[in-house]
Amino acid sequence: MTLAESRRPSPALPRIRLIDTLRGVALLAMASYHFTWDLEFFGYINPGTATHGWWKIYARAIASSFLFLAGVSLVLAHYPQIRWSAFWKRFAVVAGAAAAISLATYFMFPREWIFFGILHSIAVASLIGLAFVRLSPLISAGVAALLVVLMVIDATVAPGSFRSTFFDPRYLSWTGFFQHPPRSNDFVPLFPWLAALLAGVAVTRLAMQKNWLVPLSRVQTQPNIFSRAGRHSLIIYLIHQPVLIAVVYLISVVVPPPQPDPMKSYTRACESGCTASGNGEALCRSFCSCTADALQAQSLLVPLQQGSINAQTDERVLVIAQGCSIRGQ
Repeated sequence: MTLAESRRPSPALPRIRLIDTLRGVALLAMASYHFTWDLEFFGYINPGTATHGWWKIYARAIASSFLFLAGVSLVLAHYPQIRWSAFWKRFAVVAGAAAAISLATYFMFPREWIFFGILHSIAVASLIGLAFVRLSPLISAGVAALLVVLMVIDATVAPGSFRSTFFDPRYLSWTGFFQHPPRSNDFVPLFPWLAALLAGVAVTRLAMQKNWLVPLSRVQTQPNIFSRAGRHSLIIYLIHQPVLIAVVYLISVVVPPPQPDPMKSYTRACESGCTASGNGEALCRSFCSCTADALQAQSLLVPLQQGSINAQTDERVLVIAQGCSIRGQ
Protein backbone atom coordinates (compact mmCIF):
# COMPACT_ATOMS: atom_id res chain seq x y z
CA MET A 1 0.00 0.00 0.00
CA THR A 2 1.33 3.45 -0.92
CA LEU A 3 0.65 6.91 0.46
CA ALA A 4 -1.49 7.54 -2.60
CA GLU A 5 -1.71 4.33 -4.59
CA SER A 6 -1.69 4.70 -8.39
CA ARG A 7 -4.18 2.62 -10.34
CA ARG A 8 -4.79 2.27 -14.06
CA PRO A 9 -7.41 4.66 -15.40
CA SER A 10 -8.13 2.18 -18.22
CA PRO A 11 -7.10 -1.40 -19.07
CA ALA A 12 -5.08 -0.13 -22.08
CA LEU A 13 -2.74 2.03 -19.98
CA PRO A 14 0.29 0.29 -18.45
CA ARG A 15 1.37 1.23 -14.96
CA ILE A 16 3.34 4.48 -15.03
CA ARG A 17 6.48 3.40 -13.22
CA LEU A 18 7.90 6.91 -13.39
CA ILE A 19 5.31 8.02 -10.81
CA ASP A 20 6.46 5.25 -8.46
CA THR A 21 10.05 6.35 -9.03
CA LEU A 22 9.25 9.98 -8.24
CA ARG A 23 7.50 8.87 -5.06
CA GLY A 24 10.56 6.79 -4.15
CA VAL A 25 12.83 9.80 -4.67
CA ALA A 26 10.52 11.84 -2.42
CA LEU A 27 10.84 9.12 0.22
CA LEU A 28 14.63 9.35 0.06
CA ALA A 29 14.47 13.14 0.40
CA MET A 30 12.12 12.79 3.36
CA ALA A 31 14.45 10.31 5.07
CA SER A 32 17.42 12.64 4.58
CA TYR A 33 15.48 15.49 6.17
CA HIS A 34 14.33 13.36 9.10
CA PHE A 35 17.89 12.15 9.62
CA THR A 36 18.96 15.79 9.95
CA TRP A 37 16.15 16.34 12.45
CA ASP A 38 17.33 13.32 14.43
CA LEU A 39 20.92 14.60 14.49
CA GLU A 40 19.61 17.89 15.83
CA PHE A 41 17.44 16.15 18.42
CA PHE A 42 20.42 14.18 19.75
CA GLY A 43 22.63 17.27 19.83
CA TYR A 44 25.01 16.61 16.93
CA ILE A 45 24.05 19.78 15.06
CA ASN A 46 22.82 23.16 16.20
CA PRO A 47 19.23 23.54 17.45
CA GLY A 48 16.91 24.96 14.81
CA THR A 49 18.98 23.67 11.87
CA ALA A 50 16.19 21.50 10.45
CA THR A 51 13.53 24.19 10.76
CA HIS A 52 15.32 27.22 9.32
CA GLY A 53 16.85 28.41 6.07
CA TRP A 54 17.31 25.97 3.22
CA TRP A 55 16.34 23.00 5.35
CA LYS A 56 12.93 24.59 5.94
CA ILE A 57 12.48 25.12 2.20
CA TYR A 58 13.64 21.54 1.60
CA ALA A 59 11.02 20.19 4.02
CA ARG A 60 8.25 22.18 2.35
CA ALA A 61 9.32 20.97 -1.09
CA ILE A 62 9.15 17.36 0.11
CA ALA A 63 5.66 17.81 1.58
CA SER A 64 4.51 19.50 -1.63
CA SER A 65 5.84 16.62 -3.74
CA PHE A 66 3.93 14.02 -1.72
CA LEU A 67 0.70 15.98 -1.96
CA PHE A 68 1.20 16.63 -5.69
CA LEU A 69 1.74 12.91 -6.33
CA ALA A 70 -1.32 12.13 -4.20
CA GLY A 71 -3.33 14.34 -6.57
CA VAL A 72 -1.84 12.53 -9.58
CA SER A 73 -2.75 9.14 -8.14
CA LEU A 74 -6.23 10.33 -7.20
CA VAL A 75 -7.02 11.04 -10.85
CA LEU A 76 -5.41 7.83 -12.13
CA ALA A 77 -7.48 5.83 -9.67
CA HIS A 78 -10.84 7.60 -9.99
CA TYR A 79 -11.26 9.06 -13.46
CA PRO A 80 -13.60 8.87 -15.25
CA GLN A 81 -15.48 6.83 -12.64
CA ILE A 82 -14.98 7.20 -8.90
CA ARG A 83 -14.33 3.77 -7.40
CA TRP A 84 -15.88 4.36 -4.01
CA SER A 85 -14.98 1.02 -2.45
CA ALA A 86 -11.31 1.37 -3.36
CA PHE A 87 -11.27 5.01 -2.26
CA TRP A 88 -12.69 4.35 1.20
CA LYS A 89 -10.38 1.38 1.68
CA ARG A 90 -7.33 3.50 0.88
CA PHE A 91 -8.67 6.40 2.97
CA ALA A 92 -9.13 4.13 5.97
CA VAL A 93 -5.54 2.85 5.69
CA VAL A 94 -4.00 6.32 5.38
CA ALA A 95 -6.22 7.82 8.09
CA GLY A 96 -5.51 4.87 10.38
CA ALA A 97 -1.77 5.30 9.89
CA ALA A 98 -2.13 9.03 10.61
CA ALA A 99 -4.02 8.26 13.83
CA ALA A 100 -1.30 5.79 14.88
CA ILE A 101 1.37 8.46 14.38
CA SER A 102 -0.66 10.95 16.43
CA LEU A 103 -1.04 8.45 19.27
CA ALA A 104 2.64 7.46 19.27
CA THR A 105 3.96 11.02 19.16
CA TYR A 106 1.51 12.15 21.85
CA PHE A 107 3.28 9.89 24.32
CA MET A 108 6.80 10.53 22.97
CA PHE A 109 6.53 14.31 22.44
CA PRO A 110 3.47 15.51 24.38
CA ARG A 111 4.24 19.19 23.74
CA GLU A 112 4.91 18.80 20.02
CA TRP A 113 2.88 15.74 19.04
CA ILE A 114 1.79 15.34 15.43
CA PHE A 115 -1.94 16.01 15.25
CA PHE A 116 -2.09 17.02 11.57
CA GLY A 117 1.00 15.90 9.68
CA ILE A 118 1.54 14.87 6.07
CA LEU A 119 -0.63 11.72 6.28
CA HIS A 120 -3.50 13.63 7.91
CA SER A 121 -3.21 16.28 5.20
CA ILE A 122 -3.20 13.70 2.38
CA ALA A 123 -6.27 11.97 3.80
CA VAL A 124 -8.37 15.14 4.19
CA ALA A 125 -7.09 16.77 0.99
CA SER A 126 -7.97 13.61 -0.94
CA LEU A 127 -11.57 13.90 0.25
CA ILE A 128 -11.69 17.46 -1.06
CA GLY A 129 -9.72 16.61 -4.20
CA LEU A 130 -12.21 13.91 -5.13
CA ALA A 131 -14.71 16.67 -5.93
CA PHE A 132 -12.26 18.07 -8.53
CA VAL A 133 -11.33 14.84 -10.30
CA ARG A 134 -14.07 15.06 -12.94
CA LEU A 135 -14.07 18.85 -13.24
CA SER A 136 -12.14 20.77 -15.86
CA PRO A 137 -8.41 20.90 -15.07
CA LEU A 138 -8.67 24.68 -15.43
CA ILE A 139 -10.87 24.75 -12.32
CA SER A 140 -8.43 22.68 -10.25
CA ALA A 141 -5.49 24.76 -11.49
CA GLY A 142 -7.39 27.98 -10.80
CA VAL A 143 -8.20 27.03 -7.21
CA ALA A 144 -4.62 25.89 -6.62
CA ALA A 145 -3.28 29.17 -8.02
CA LEU A 146 -5.73 31.14 -5.86
CA LEU A 147 -4.51 29.38 -2.72
CA VAL A 148 -0.90 30.17 -3.62
CA VAL A 149 -1.75 33.84 -4.27
CA LEU A 150 -3.57 34.09 -0.94
CA MET A 151 -0.56 32.53 0.78
CA VAL A 152 1.80 35.08 -0.79
CA ILE A 153 -0.47 37.98 0.14
CA ASP A 154 -0.82 36.66 3.68
CA ALA A 155 2.94 36.27 4.05
CA THR A 156 4.16 39.49 2.40
CA VAL A 157 1.65 42.10 1.27
CA ALA A 158 -0.79 41.90 4.19
CA PRO A 159 0.67 39.58 6.86
CA GLY A 160 -1.97 37.67 8.79
CA SER A 161 -4.85 39.12 6.76
CA PHE A 162 -6.45 35.69 6.27
CA ARG A 163 -5.80 34.45 9.79
CA SER A 164 -7.57 34.75 13.13
CA THR A 165 -6.99 33.70 16.73
CA PHE A 166 -10.36 31.91 16.44
CA PHE A 167 -8.50 29.16 14.57
CA ASP A 168 -5.63 28.88 17.08
CA PRO A 169 -6.99 25.82 18.98
CA ARG A 170 -5.73 22.50 17.64
CA TYR A 171 -9.21 21.37 16.62
CA LEU A 172 -9.37 24.30 14.18
CA SER A 173 -5.72 25.10 13.42
CA TRP A 174 -5.54 22.21 10.89
CA THR A 175 -7.44 24.46 8.49
CA GLY A 176 -4.37 26.71 8.26
CA PHE A 177 -6.10 29.97 9.23
CA PHE A 178 -4.58 30.23 12.71
CA GLN A 179 -2.94 33.40 13.99
CA HIS A 180 -0.41 31.55 16.13
CA PRO A 181 0.75 28.15 14.79
CA PRO A 182 0.56 25.23 17.24
CA ARG A 183 3.74 23.43 18.26
CA SER A 184 4.13 20.19 16.35
CA ASN A 185 6.97 18.12 14.93
CA ASP A 186 5.10 17.84 11.62
CA PHE A 187 2.32 20.24 10.72
CA VAL A 188 0.83 20.36 7.18
CA PRO A 189 -2.46 22.32 7.36
CA LEU A 190 -4.94 22.42 4.50
CA PHE A 191 -4.20 26.06 3.72
CA PRO A 192 -2.14 26.41 1.65
CA TRP A 193 -1.02 22.76 1.18
CA LEU A 194 -4.25 21.73 -0.56
CA ALA A 195 -2.88 23.67 -3.54
CA ALA A 196 -0.21 21.01 -4.15
CA LEU A 197 -2.76 18.18 -4.38
CA LEU A 198 -5.06 20.19 -6.65
CA ALA A 199 -2.07 20.99 -8.87
CA GLY A 200 -1.47 17.24 -9.20
CA VAL A 201 -5.12 16.73 -10.12
CA ALA A 202 -4.98 19.50 -12.73
CA VAL A 203 -1.74 18.31 -14.35
CA THR A 204 -2.94 14.71 -14.59
CA ARG A 205 -6.31 15.66 -16.08
CA LEU A 206 -4.50 17.83 -18.62
CA ALA A 207 -2.17 14.92 -19.43
CA MET A 208 -5.22 12.75 -20.07
CA GLN A 209 -6.79 15.33 -22.37
CA LYS A 210 -3.53 15.64 -24.34
CA ASN A 211 -3.00 11.83 -24.44
CA TRP A 212 0.37 12.14 -22.69
CA LEU A 213 -0.06 9.20 -20.31
CA VAL A 214 0.78 6.39 -22.72
CA PRO A 215 4.02 8.06 -23.88
CA LEU A 216 4.78 8.81 -20.23
CA SER A 217 4.40 5.13 -19.35
CA ARG A 218 7.16 4.36 -21.88
CA VAL A 219 9.70 6.68 -20.24
CA GLN A 220 10.45 3.99 -17.66
CA THR A 221 9.50 0.40 -18.44
CA GLN A 222 11.60 -1.47 -15.86
CA PRO A 223 11.38 -1.19 -12.09
CA ASN A 224 14.27 0.21 -10.06
CA ILE A 225 14.98 0.62 -6.36
CA PHE A 226 13.08 3.91 -6.22
CA SER A 227 9.98 2.61 -8.00
CA ARG A 228 9.90 -0.44 -5.73
CA ALA A 229 10.11 1.83 -2.69
CA GLY A 230 7.45 4.10 -4.16
CA ARG A 231 4.98 1.23 -4.42
CA HIS A 232 5.30 0.63 -0.66
CA SER A 233 5.71 4.22 0.48
CA LEU A 234 3.25 4.07 3.40
CA ILE A 235 5.08 1.17 5.04
CA ILE A 236 8.44 2.85 4.49
CA TYR A 237 7.08 6.11 5.87
CA LEU A 238 5.91 4.42 9.06
CA ILE A 239 9.11 2.50 9.80
CA HIS A 240 11.90 4.75 8.52
CA GLN A 241 11.91 7.26 11.38
CA PRO A 242 12.04 4.69 14.22
CA VAL A 243 14.92 3.03 12.36
CA LEU A 244 16.77 6.32 11.91
CA ILE A 245 16.26 7.28 15.55
CA ALA A 246 17.60 3.89 16.63
CA VAL A 247 20.67 4.35 14.41
CA VAL A 248 21.45 7.82 15.77
CA TYR A 249 20.90 6.58 19.32
CA LEU A 250 23.41 3.78 18.82
CA ILE A 251 25.86 6.30 17.41
CA SER A 252 25.33 8.50 20.46
CA VAL A 253 26.22 5.57 22.74
CA VAL A 254 29.52 5.00 20.93
CA VAL A 255 30.33 8.62 20.08
CA PRO A 256 28.39 10.97 22.39
CA PRO A 257 27.51 14.36 20.93
CA PRO A 258 29.49 17.40 22.10
CA GLN A 259 28.11 19.35 25.02
CA PRO A 260 26.19 22.31 23.58
CA ASP A 261 26.86 25.89 24.57
CA PRO A 262 23.92 26.83 26.84
CA MET A 263 23.65 30.38 25.46
CA LYS A 264 23.70 29.28 21.81
CA SER A 265 21.28 26.41 22.43
CA TYR A 266 18.82 28.66 24.26
CA THR A 267 19.04 31.45 21.69
CA ARG A 268 18.45 29.15 18.72
CA ALA A 269 15.55 27.35 20.41
CA CYS A 270 14.05 30.66 21.54
CA GLU A 271 14.30 32.24 18.07
CA SER A 272 12.84 29.11 16.48
CA GLY A 273 9.79 29.16 18.75
CA CYS A 274 9.43 32.93 18.47
CA THR A 275 9.44 33.04 14.65
CA ALA A 276 7.17 29.97 14.50
CA SER A 277 4.61 32.00 16.46
CA GLY A 278 4.48 34.55 13.65
CA ASN A 279 6.87 37.20 15.00
CA GLY A 280 9.49 38.95 12.90
CA GLU A 281 13.06 37.67 12.88
CA ALA A 282 14.55 40.98 14.06
CA LEU A 283 12.14 41.16 17.00
CA CYS A 284 12.84 37.53 17.92
CA ARG A 285 16.61 38.02 17.81
CA SER A 286 16.34 41.05 20.10
CA PHE A 287 13.96 39.36 22.55
CA CYS A 288 15.91 36.10 22.76
CA SER A 289 19.26 37.85 23.16
CA CYS A 290 17.79 39.96 25.94
CA THR A 291 16.26 37.02 27.83
CA ALA A 292 19.38 34.89 27.37
CA ASP A 293 21.60 37.57 28.95
CA ALA A 294 19.16 38.11 31.81
CA LEU A 295 18.71 34.39 32.52
CA GLN A 296 22.47 33.86 32.46
CA ALA A 297 23.04 36.80 34.82
CA GLN A 298 20.57 35.34 37.33
CA SER A 299 21.91 31.76 36.95
CA LEU A 300 18.56 30.61 35.58
CA LEU A 301 19.63 29.56 32.09
CA VAL A 302 20.95 26.06 32.83
CA PRO A 303 18.13 25.16 35.31
CA LEU A 304 15.61 26.31 32.69
CA GLN A 305 17.18 24.11 30.02
CA GLN A 306 17.37 21.16 32.39
CA GLY A 307 13.67 21.52 33.19
CA SER A 308 14.16 22.14 36.91
CA ILE A 309 12.24 25.42 36.60
CA ASN A 310 9.08 26.03 34.57
CA ALA A 311 9.22 28.99 32.20
CA GLN A 312 5.42 29.26 32.25
CA THR A 313 5.08 29.57 36.02
CA ASP A 314 8.41 30.74 37.46
CA GLU A 315 7.98 34.39 38.49
CA ARG A 316 11.61 35.28 37.80
CA VAL A 317 11.43 34.03 34.22
CA LEU A 318 8.09 35.75 33.63
CA VAL A 319 9.49 39.08 34.85
CA ILE A 320 12.49 38.72 32.52
CA ALA A 321 10.25 37.87 29.56
CA GLN A 322 7.95 40.80 30.26
CA GLY A 323 10.87 43.22 30.62
CA CYS A 324 12.47 42.07 27.36
CA SER A 325 9.12 42.28 25.56
CA ILE A 326 8.69 45.90 26.65
CA ARG A 327 12.28 46.68 25.73
CA GLY A 328 11.84 45.23 22.25
CA GLN A 329 8.74 47.31 21.44
